[in-house]
Amino acid sequence: MAATKAAVSDKPTKKKAPAPADTGASAAVPKGYVPRLKKIYRETIAPTLREEFGYTSMMQVPRIVKVTVSMGVGEAKENKKILDAAVEDIGHITGQKAVKTKARKSIATFKIRQGQEIGAKVTLRGAMMWEFLDRLINIALPRVKDFRGVNGNAFDGHGNYSLGLNEQIIFPEIDFDKIEKIMGLNIAIVTTAATDKEAKSLLQRMGMPFRK
Repeated sequence: MAATKAAVSDKPTKKKAPAPADTGASAAVPKGYVPRLKKIYRETIAPTLREEFGYTSMMQVPRIVKVTVSMGVGEAKENKKILDAAVEDIGHITGQKAVKTKARKSIATFKIRQGQEIGAKVTLRGAMMWEFLDRLINIALPRVKDFRGVNGNAFDGHGNYSLGLNEQIIFPEIDFDKIEKIMGLNIAIVTTAATDKEAKSLLQRMGMPFRK
């Protein structure tokens, strides 16, 4: 069963997202294309949320801002090949080129130096974000062995949700026979919701299978 865990809140920024890379899960999004899940959000979920919480304007209705997918690769300090494999796997899973992340400070206990490359991540926005969420909720999570739902309490108090997965192989874009090793990944979903209750209702209506 997939493990869920809280992560540091990833606040929305105005930084421009990197151009999508044709790396597997999704090729470049055609102009004018509206992802299936986004269409459902606009036509069904948003109006329902407005009625549920009594918003006076559609601008108050919570929405997804961005999704960050990351992998921590502690073994990278001994084996750079593992880190390169993590970058490649995230690219296949999200359809967007991942970047390597560096340690913010030195940790002698784990023999980690400040500035050392120890992970990989990608930040998704727009159509790529919606496509990834659709595949995560409707394809990847149901493939988890003995799946009983995700933790409904992994919100950060500001309407953002974090999900930890044990294996990247639950995504069909990953070829089990070609992976370097099985690795876990973290997914942070940033919303505009003012409270965790509103954010949970948003994700639940999008199909997020919270554990009962």
